[in-house]
Formats: sequence, structure tokens, C-alpha cells
Amino acid sequence: MAAIAFSSPSSYPISAKGGGVSFPSAPRFVRCAALPSQSPECDITKLLQLPSNGKVLSAELSGIVPSPNMRARLLEKEPARTPDNRLRIFSGTANPSLAKEIACYLGMDLGKINIKRFADGEVYVQLQESVRGCDVFLVQPTCPPVNENLVELFVMIDACRRASARSITAVIPYFGYARADRKTQGRESIAAKLTANLITEAGANRVLVCDLHSGQSMGYFDIVVDHVYGQPVILEYLEGKQISRDIVVVSPDVGGVARARGFAKKLSDAPLAIVDKRRQGHNVAEVMNLIGDVKGKVAVLVDDMIDTAGTIANAAALLKDEGARAVYACCTHAVFSPPAIERLSSGLFEEVIVTNTIPPALKNDFPQLTVLSVANLLAETIWRVHGDVSVSSIFQ
Repeated sequence: MAAIAFSSPSSYPISAKGGGVSFPSAPRFVRCAALPSQSPECDITKLLQLPSNGKVLSAELSGIVPSPNMRARLLEKEPARTPDNRLRIFSGTANPSLAKEIACYLGMDLGKINIKRFADGEVYVQLQESVRGCDVFLVQPTCPPVNENLVELFVMIDACRRASARSITAVIPYFGYARADRKTQGRESIAAKLTANLITEAGANRVLVCDLHSGQSMGYFDIVVDHVYGQPVILEYLEGKQISRDIVVVSPDVGGVARARGFAKKLSDAPLAIVDKRRQGHNVAEVMNLIGDVKGKVAVLVDDMIDTAGTIANAAALLKDEGARAVYACCTHAVFSPPAIERLSSGLFEEVIVTNTIPPALKNDFPQLTVLSVANLLAETIWRVHGDVSVSSIFQ
């Protein structure tokens, strides 16, 4: 069965129940936004059942109003496409379902690769097809288990370098260690810089990342970095829900003001509020006060990631106390370290909207969770990098 064409990542969801494809009213897990594929192996029903972190993802869906056509927007700006057999996409074991969606969008199959672990935990990688003279893209977020996925990426890069690939791009939807980007106390390491150096030394020529914790981390790489944003996917979803009346965008801390301001400007130039937070220790946050007015309004909390959910849960409680009618949480990276699920499902949030840069595990599911796919944005970026076309025009 060929891949089905979907108008956007948040419209016309997919269901594999009963072995077919159905179109219910709206999605909880938005799994794919693929262009029609000529590949017989690009099967949507199989795609939905790819294992993630050792578990099989369900295709449970529920309803939203279809949003505007993002695919049409991208196609208006893209160059003419012609078949190119010098493009290769390989997936690590961290998020194979996202890599499969990316390949489907581009109308191709993932490259054949053998990745396994020896008895002592060492990583073995062998490419099972030639990449000589090819532009290779390796899809591997460094999500938990962070160190294991990071070493796997290093070994994949080295295998491609030794196989004479023309260029090697590490596609890292979620960049682990990004928060360790500066010294806040004496005798601390800057692990973001160290990780960047290791990726470069392994042999990568370029890095493609999504929503870094801070933009300054791009400067830690001595190679080209393409930084893409998950905001367009989330913005389009919110537009489809038609909640723009009386909406206010809220930054959960002072450090995220620039991110929230950009989000608010694209969301019908919504007003902005800021939560003043004083952190007492790692993964521990205390909310102090609110700058701005949220009384009787729909508050949309915007952050790059949710880890233990302490910051965003405390912010939501404050917004409720200040009279917010409803609170939505939006982030790109759903790290969800304990006790995040308990905090997010406690009734503070109308909805928690994340993307699939980190594979959603079944154990982390809860009624308010919605997962959107960034596969089309990453695939479009990969195509433009391969074709030497502007990437920034996607977000204009």
C-alpha cells in the first residue's frame, strides 16, 4: 500500500485499527504527514506499529477541527523536485517511527542499517548499502537513555565516514545536554560544548537540530548547524482549535520570554504574560508572581521542553489562582521524567500539546496529552539542505 497524502500534521489523522486507514474527527497521536510515496515498503499501517523504546505505539485517535494546510504552504516555497539517488536517510534506534515518517514524506525508504548491542553493551553498526558519494542524514535524537543514544550516533557517523559518504548530517530532533550550556557555579562542566565537539570529531559535516534550549548552543559547533523550530506545527494546531479569542501567551520563566514573544506574535499578535520563577536547585522550581493579566482568558504556556513538569505545573497553578479560564501547555520536547505525568494529569491543564521529537511511550499517556508530528518540517529541511536551497524561508 502506498503512503497516503495528508494536508498537514494536525489534520486527517491515521488509524490502523482493522487493518485499514480511517478518518475520525480528530487525533490524539498525530503520526504522519507524508507525501505520496512510490515505495511499496512505505506502509502507513506498519508505520503506526513501529516500536518505540521497546513498546508498540497505539493509534488511538480523538477529535479536533482540521487546521489550515501546512503542506500547501511548504509546497509553495519549495524548489522543483527531481529524483536523486544520492540522498540517503538512516535511522538509529532512538526514534525509528519519526525517521520512517520523514522518509515517507520524501517518497523514499530508510537506508538499510544493522545496529545491535554486544553482550557487554557495546554498540555495533554496519551500513548494509553503499553510501559512497552520497549525502547521508542520520536521524537520532539523544533522548533517554541519553548516553547510549549519543554513543550510537557517534558510531553511526563513524561508519558513514569510513564508507566514503560525501557529507554526513546528524539529524538530532532532541539534543541532549543542551541545558548544560554555561557555568552557573564554579567547577562545573559545559557539557553542551563537549557534546558538540564529540559529534564534530566523530565525522559529522552538519547538524540539524530542533528547538535548542538556547540559541547560543549553535556556537558550540565548529560545523554548520541548521536550527528548525517546532512552533509552526503547534501554532497550526491551535489555530484549528479556534481558541484565539481572549488568548494570552505565557512564558513560564524569564529565560523563555523571547520564545513566548515570537509565539504570541504569530498567534494573532496575542498579549504576553511572564511568570517570575526562582529556582532553588536542579529540577526544583518555585513560582513567585505573575507579570501580566490572565483573568478570564485562555492562557497558553510555551516552553521548549517539559522534563519533570515542576516549572510548568507551578506556573499553571499560579495562572489558575490569577483567574485564567483555561490553561494549555505547549512544548516541543516531551522528556517527561518522573513525576511529570502525575503533575500534567492533575487537572491543571485543558490540554498538553507536544511533538514527537522524543518518541511518545505508552506509559506516558494521559487524557490531556496531544502529540503532533514534526516529520514534515524535518523532511522539508533535509530536502532543502540536500538541494542547497534556503531553509529559513520555511519559517517566513
